[in-house]
Amino acid sequence: MKKIVVTGGSGKAGRAVVRDLLEHGYDVLNVDLNRPAESLSEFMSADLTDLGQTIDALKGAYGVVHLAAIPAPGLKPDGLTFATNTVSTYNIFSAAVTLKLRRVVWASSETTLGLPFDQPPLYAPIDEVHPLRPESTYALSKVVGEEMARQFNRWSGIPFVALRFSNIMEPHDYERFPSFWADPLLRKWNLWSYVDASHVAQSCRLGLEAPISGAESFIIAAADNVMNRPSRDLMAEVFPGVPVRQGIGEYETLLSIDKARRLLGYDPAFTWRDLHRA
Repeated sequence: MKKIVVTGGSGKAGRAVVRDLLEHGYDVLNVDLNRPAESLSEFMSADLTDLGQTIDALKGAYGVVHLAAIPAPGLKPDGLTFATNTVSTYNIFSAAVTLKLRRVVWASSETTLGLPFDQPPLYAPIDEVHPLRPESTYALSKVVGEEMARQFNRWSGIPFVALRFSNIMEPHDYERFPSFWADPLLRKWNLWSYVDASHVAQSCRLGLEAPISGAESFIIAAADNVMNRPSRDLMAEVFPGVPVRQGIGEYETLLSIDKARRLLGYDPAFTWRDLHRA
């Protein structure tokens, strides 16, 4: 079995990733400051802002899925968020190169694209060609991470896969969706997008397995929006001057997942609408 280290494996995304990798035959080590509520795999407590601890955590691994971070803007002071996220990501990348891991998959963010879109996007659906426009220190830390990944890939040849996750949801979160429907401004901050934890897990596993050679970034979202209104109508009301691609599906995500479908084989079959219909 290939050993995969999942950093932040005790968190929302991490739990789903650890479970999915185990179900697909991987040997998993969860590296986190916090012990998981449910013991799914081997666990190691480590501070990833310390390079020595980071190297110890990655020894013997085939690859790493790096999810550990301060996970959103506003949770900690800006300086602490930037320092923690950039230093821990640098240490993971550096340790992976030192130890000659075969693959690095890591959590970037939808926030790199300009969230909360106080300035409208240039077009929709947004794809990976859209300019990066960090509007928070958290988003800036992820943009720096993507540039670090390109540098470490040039130095080492190790594939680096950055996954720009949308707003991660678990089953209980879908109960809140009807509260969004009356006011399209409530969720305009990420173009009414979301991603299920199962989609996150799938994309991480595919990031480890897909034939990627460089440092690639992928938007990872569900295939649909969180609203009961068509995506084109939402754009026309909230962002009337922004061009919308012809042929977009009725409720299609406005954070394009075409690149992830094409290069990773990503297929987010689950939608919150399945629960609604049930």
